[in-house]
Amino acid sequence: MKALLALSRAIDASSERIGRSVYWLVLVAVLISAANAVVRKVFNYSSNSFLEIQWYLFSVVFLFSAGYTLKHNEHVRIDIVTGRLSPRVRAGIDIFGTVFFLLPVAILVTWLSWPLFIDAYVRHEVSTNTGGLIVWPARLMVPVGFFLLIAQALSELIKRIAFLRGLIPDPGEKMVEKTIKEQMAEEILRSRGDLAIAEEFEDIANGRGERR
Repeated sequence: MKALLALSRAIDASSERIGRSVYWLVLVAVLISAANAVVRKVFNYSSNSFLEIQWYLFSVVFLFSAGYTLKHNEHVRIDIVTGRLSPRVRAGIDIFGTVFFLLPVAILVTWLSWPLFIDAYVRHEVSTNTGGLIVWPARLMVPVGFFLLIAQALSELIKRIAFLRGLIPDPGEKMVEKTIKEQMAEEILRSRGDLAIAEEFEDIANGRGERR
């Protein structure tokens, strides 16, 4: 089990690194979209390649971040029932769902999408849109993305089994992190509190108030 947990940690680290890298592509896609709009309005010029590269980038974000999302337990689930169950029962449900639903579907999609990529690559398939991009990179995203999802699913399976054996804490418990806005708000309140204390001590020192 120690070797499996080490493998799980390696997969988690890889999913984390990939997820934190690809979500910057959202910003790239937004910048390309803005540039395309400016060029179209100012120079009356546009190309389908600008549109398709945005589709490619969003596809990378969606597919390559699936494992990252699963790792952070942020995928969509219905907690009306499971929220009332014990952590061990929830872990059992996750194991069942991973083994009989997630892994079979992900493996099937990976298996079926690989020949489509090979065919597009061999034929040098190009988009049917005028000025469009080559197609095989988009075809490749599907098997790669689902392969990453399979790897993370195996990691989650290992962690659930280890939890049931009492080796690790509940991996299904969401670690709620404060957003940047919440952190900024706390910093502002802390700064205001420090300023108020400083002003109170200054009043006391100048004889304008009394220490409370």
